[in-house]
Amino acid sequence: MSNDIRIKKGLDIKLKGEAEKTSEKAVISNFYTLRPQDFHGVIPKLISKVGTKVKAGTPVFYDKSNENIKFVSPVSGEITEIVRGEKRKILSIKIQADKTESYLEYPVLNLETVKPEEVKTLLLASGCWPFIKQRPYDVIANPTKEPKAIFISAYASAPLAADYDFTLKGKEKELQAAVTALGKLTKGKVHVAVGSKSNSPMSGLSGITLHKVSGPHPSGNVGTLINRIDPVNKGEVVFTVNPHDLVIIGELLLTGKFNAERIVALVGSSIEKPRYFVTKLGCELATMLYDHGIEKEAHVRIISGNILSGKQVQPDGSLDYYSNVITVIPEGDDYEFFGWTAPVFNKISTSRALTFSWLFPNKKYDLNTNTNGEHRAFVTTGNYEEVFPLDIFPMQILKACMYNDLDEMEALGMYEVAPEDFALTEFVCVSKQPHQDIIRKGLDVMLKEIG
Repeated sequence: MSNDIRIKKGLDIKLKGEAEKTSEKAVISNFYTLRPQDFHGVIPKLISKVGTKVKAGTPVFYDKSNENIKFVSPVSGEITEIVRGEKRKILSIKIQADKTESYLEYPVLNLETVKPEEVKTLLLASGCWPFIKQRPYDVIANPTKEPKAIFISAYASAPLAADYDFTLKGKEKELQAAVTALGKLTKGKVHVAVGSKSNSPMSGLSGITLHKVSGPHPSGNVGTLINRIDPVNKGEVVFTVNPHDLVIIGELLLTGKFNAERIVALVGSSIEKPRYFVTKLGCELATMLYDHGIEKEAHVRIISGNILSGKQVQPDGSLDYYSNVITVIPEGDDYEFFGWTAPVFNKISTSRALTFSWLFPNKKYDLNTNTNGEHRAFVTTGNYEEVFPLDIFPMQILKACMYNDLDEMEALGMYEVAPEDFALTEFVCVSKQPHQDIIRKGLDVMLKEIG
């Protein structure tokens, strides 16, 4: 039995470059990279040094503020370089992969009789704990806290997002093992959202509360799920996990091996043939981009993640720890002379003034990164509320974050939000304000002051 959730507020951004439902093995990467910056708020403390031989699943560094949270190598090989920045800050750890993969063996648990502490100990030691995030603050979950519930959204509504129904196909055993183990960590429920018309591999899992979701983006955001089912109040904690990370957790539980394999969608209008690749965390992006997708001299922006909430990466960069999609779109650094005076048919807008996207609801667009305006003070237009389905005042919470009023932030519902929940309000903002960055900084202030 499922519980239906229908979202009315939001905006579906239809773009060219959706991935075909075909997958292939990516070119095997020679080097893999771990970037501590992927884990917000983590201060890395190295366990291994240059020249250390590691197996897949061998701890490479841990969080200085919590030594139990370890981060492991995605492959077997040798650590060849530790890149540092200002004040010797660790930026990346590069690993040269072996030709033949070998794994550090972890114990296999009996999921029927295992105790919560045993599950937690294994996930912490094996490097799988960083896949579990918490709200409030949208950071790696605090292992000393017990969540009131666990939320998983297997419905991807973001533009050009990877289709979970496709990428999770055939992984039912791993998914079941993961949700069974995670269910031991809470006295509450494990909430799983799927599309109302999808045939998700997660629909038939036991030990979950299933929700069928419909409506425009951000209906697939886990924040929307939390807001509609069980909002987070002061003193409460919920855990969230991405479905593609459940597969890695489940395989560890079933086999005792940390297998960092992931199916990644290469999408965007600048990709000649968008499709899915089987690769591993930390791989070189060039193994997917230049052998199968774009020219090296192409004037494009490469985004690790979806087009709304992902982060820009360089062509010689690597796949980060949480992304399952690489988006490539044209770089929008051109200037349209008197562009604001002419009727616009090739851009998306929630306004009907001069922009006629509302006349073509099914049209797919080839958008670039041009913001079509410059940064200016907030203008009250009401368009945030049109695309923001959470029971929260978006303008007010953004302003509270900007002047760091902790009491107001708390009263307005800051405990349950994450930057990605404000990606659409940032997209439609006529003031070109960086909403996600404002929310992230506000969460950091709360974490520091309230903890």
